[in-house]
Parts: sequence; C-alpha cells; structure tokens
Amino acid sequence: MVYFDRAFHGSSVRFLVACLAWSSTLSLAQGTSQKAAASTSEAGLAAWQQVYSVLTTPRCINCHTATNYPEQGDDRHRHLFNVVRGPEGKGVPGLNCATCHQSANADSTGVPGAYNWHLAPLSMRWQDTNDDILSSTAVCRSLTDRSKNGSLDGPGILRHHAQEPLVLWAFQPGRRRDGTA
Repeated sequence: MVYFDRAFHGSSVRFLVACLAWSSTLSLAQGTSQKAAASTSEAGLAAWQQVYSVLTTPRCINCHTATNYPEQGDDRHRHLFNVVRGPEGKGVPGLNCATCHQSANADSTGVPGAYNWHLAPLSMRWQDTNDDILSSTAVCRSLTDRSKNGSLDGPGILRHHAQEPLVLWAFQPGRRRDGTA
C-alpha cells in the first residue's frame, strides 16, 4: 500500500508532468541515437509506473470507478447506505454526497470531507465493470487524451492534481471512524 503525504504528492505531480512531457515529445527522440532514445524511454516508463501505482490505489480507484456507486476502504467495498452515482456523480436527491461529505473532514465521526465531493466522471474511470483495474496503457491513454485533459500548459490533469480539493484531500485524508490517523 502506498501511503500518501504532501511530499509524495509533489513528486507524483512531477512524475506526471515528466510522463506527459515524455509522451508528447517521444517523436523527437526518434532523431537521436537509439541508445539515448532507449534511455529516455526507460526513464519515462519508470516514472509512469510510479504514477500508475498511485493512481490505482484504492484511494483513487474508489472514486474513479466504472460502477454506479462509489467504493470505500482499502478493500474497495461498496459504499455504505447504498449510495449511488446519480446523474452528475454527486448522488441522488435525498442522498447526495454532500449530505455526509461536508467541506472538511468530520474527525468526530471519521466521515471524510472536501469541497465539492463527487465521483470522477465515467470517462475517467480506472477500472472496468468487473471491478478490475484498467491496464497501465489504458490509464495512460485516458490521462494523455488532450480532448479530456487539456494541454501541459493549460487546464487539465496537471491542475487537477495540483489544485483539486478531492485530490489534495487524498494526500491528507484525516482520521478513520475509530479515531486513528
């Protein structure tokens, strides 16, 4: 299990930048020697593997699900109380995410919270409908699809990982129901 902290978050964003830059400039390596291209390719793949190992932990997969419901915990069990995705990924009337997930963690109950709590859109799912995590290639394609995520310079996946309250929460999640960190 990868433990999240702010230092790791910073390095994961740097790795993501490196991976995305690598994927967008791979064609430039074709003009260099094969040895240099292989070294660049190996470094890029190693950096990507670290990013992929974070993105496919339960903390990310629980919200980047292909199911009609969020999952919880390291065992990725179905969310308690039969919570469902709803039309915008924020639950359904009478049982939307914000009913329990406020703008900050509720340490007294262990209910996590962050601004605008919701599931990732189905277009950003990182598992299939059989609850199996998608391959490294499939997740990479999803992240590097500029029609979904913008460019390296503009809005998109980099801003999501640097500024999105839910992502930032994942690296400092608060307490469990039993009060432990």
